[in-house]
Amino acid sequence: MKNDHAVMLLQAVRDLAPGISARSTEIEAARRIPADLLDELKAAGCFRMFLPRSHGGYEVDVRTGMEVLETLARADGATGWTVMIGSESPHLFALLPRERFDAIYAGGPDVIIGGGFNAQGEADAAAGGYRVTGRWSFASGCEHASFLFGNCVLTDGGRPLPGPMEGVPATRAMLFPASEVRILDTWSVLGLRGTGSHDIAVEAAFCPAERSFDIFQGTPAVASPGFVAPVLHFVLHMGAVAVGIAQGALDDTVALATSGKKRLYARAALAESPVFQVHLGRAATSVRAARALLRETGDAFWAACVNDPAAALGLAPQISAALAWVTETAARAVDACYQAGGGGVARDASPLQRRFRDMHTFSQHAAAAEGWLGQAGAALLGQATGFSI
Repeated sequence: MKNDHAVMLLQAVRDLAPGISARSTEIEAARRIPADLLDELKAAGCFRMFLPRSHGGYEVDVRTGMEVLETLARADGATGWTVMIGSESPHLFALLPRERFDAIYAGGPDVIIGGGFNAQGEADAAAGGYRVTGRWSFASGCEHASFLFGNCVLTDGGRPLPGPMEGVPATRAMLFPASEVRILDTWSVLGLRGTGSHDIAVEAAFCPAERSFDIFQGTPAVASPGFVAPVLHFVLHMGAVAVGIAQGALDDTVALATSGKKRLYARAALAESPVFQVHLGRAATSVRAARALLRETGDAFWAACVNDPAAALGLAPQISAALAWVTETAARAVDACYQAGGGGVARDASPLQRRFRDMHTFSQHAAAAEGWLGQAGAALLGQATGFSI
């Protein structure tokens, strides 16, 4: 049963969705979420939904979080993605010492972090912390974040320090107030243009040790089911965004067909074509299947987080494989919608064109790569997967 905050949050985003959809062109042109819409999303509770109630948050379960993100991505892919990144801020802040976590939220619950997960920087050991230089790509939402981080290879005197596995260097994320980080205007891309995922950079900047954290191996300082294995939560959230984009494409296709659309040289209107109906039915069923798999996987993961946190990590191959399959399935559904739309959907003004571009930009993400299906296969065969979070 959802708590009262979860019910209110879901209703709030459903109420916002039509307005967000109507502003999709504006969002894409601005290459970021407009300030007034960001305020509305904050007021709805989107950026505090995973934060503990003790700190002013809603502390919703993973199913509720996925429903929120799917609803927003269905309205606009870039908004869904941007809220996803911002809503995960507490998971990352929780990898800091507890007193630092408490201090960050002392002023309110809607603190947003952004940054780069790939270790594209170097952090050289210095007295009390690290001297950091780096440039990180894909820092979604960086223009409205209060804090920015960059994952770094740890060095001592310029030499990489050994990591948890042979041949892999130690890494650690370095956190800075956003005012100390340069944002480089680089976000000129195929899709998800409204996410403002520019590059960020620092040069010889000092980061105190207590303001650094381990993204993949760190232990959260917050004891709560929502903070067990944070990266696995992130993977499920991504799947919800993929399903939302695909459902949005289906919505747009139905709207196009029921408007009386008739393709050139066709004898009948699109909605009356048996071939179109087959393709639409297949795409819709595929999206339903993707949603069902994601929810089943998320429910199993949440049950482990609540009842047996140590077992949650064992679900990693299944969760990552689910994202890879959901992404492939969502992309095929979007492709079917785009192909059915005819020449008109190639125009920039077409929402289907935007869905197509957003989905194919999403599908390039490393977390959705086909290789994760192989990890699940190896796990079924009893082989070590080498999966690391």
